Amino acid sequence: MLFTKHKGLIRWIIIGISFTIIILILWNTFMFFQSFKAEERIKMQIWSAAQRDLIKSTNLDGDIGELPLQILQSNTTTPMIMVDLNGNIEHNNLDEKKAQNSAYVKDLILEFEKENQPIEIIYEGKVLDTLYYGNSPLLNKLKYYPIAFILIIVLFAGLVYVFYRSTKIATQNKLWSGMAKETAHQIGTPLSSLIGWTELLKIEDVNPDYITEIEKDINRLQTITERFSKIGSVPTLEATDLVQETIESYDYLKSRSSKLINFNIDVPDTKIPIQLNPQLYSWTIENLVKNAIDAMKGKGELSIKIIPSTNDVKITVSDTGKGLHKNQFTRIFEPGFTTKKRGWGLGLSLAKRIIEDFHDGKIKVLQSEIGKGTTMQITLKRTL
Repeated sequence: MLFTKHKGLIRWIIIGISFTIIILILWNTFMFFQSFKAEERIKMQIWSAAQRDLIKSTNLDGDIGELPLQILQSNTTTPMIMVDLNGNIEHNNLDEKKAQNSAYVKDLILEFEKENQPIEIIYEGKVLDTLYYGNSPLLNKLKYYPIAFILIIVLFAGLVYVFYRSTKIATQNKLWSGMAKETAHQIGTPLSSLIGWTELLKIEDVNPDYITEIEKDINRLQTITERFSKIGSVPTLEATDLVQETIESYDYLKSRSSKLINFNIDVPDTKIPIQLNPQLYSWTIENLVKNAIDAMKGKGELSIKIIPSTNDVKITVSDTGKGLHKNQFTRIFEPGFTTKKRGWGLGLSLAKRIIEDFHDGKIKVLQSEIGKGTTMQITLKRTL
């Protein structure tokens, strides 16, 4: 209870602590890098002192001693370039093939000068040599450690986020599926009663036209019940005439919509067999048509058109409504997004799932212009 009440605060505290730990680790790494770099400089200063002793012993024809030689021979990792007064260059721990290129060596001297301050080897008040040295391989690896550490953290955070989001979506889907199935179950009881009352009305010799219209609505309720019962389960596809299914959905919606809307339909005269779930397909058409009617505020032109081609078939639903901005072309399919004052924003997200997930098709805003209308397009693969 306490966690639920302060969930937001606890989340920010955890995020704050995580960032603090990351900053401390990065700071300690930086300080360790600087300390290691300082130690390397001391080593190079000792090496330059040994080099000075070598020059001194050479000039005096004396014995340099064992310690300076050991020091000079001990550097096997740190890359260095030594330039004397005459411009002669000696190098150590460099790639021999690349070091033969004078331009490469000069570029390397400039790079070393940026990385570390050069060390002058002075003898009897004169600068005899200048030592340029770079970072050792170990120091270079340590330099890139914070970047690798941050990348690992970002990757881990991304995986946690994806896992959390997928779990949340799965939970929501399970909840919606349960609610949908319960809704279908609840509708089923009064629907059975309505069917019984319809049979009684037939016996009472009521106007057959009235009974026909009631039966149409009952059939529609049965279709809606089937739709809700299929949510959360993989629907069965069957060979269906797309033209006939579209016409039936069109006729039902036209008869129950405002007379101020001018309905038009343009479909081929021949059958177009498609692997469909009829209930879910009609639900998609219904969502698109209702959205179009809402966009026109109950008055305007609404057209449905089927355009067949060799490999697929396109169904377009066009209106003369208020239109959409381009940045809304993809957002309208997101759950919860709506341009209406009242609405759940689920219709088009369900339509997208029905067409793309269940029928392996595509649904998109084909075109839209503010104040002139919108055309939605469904693309389905033809049955060979």
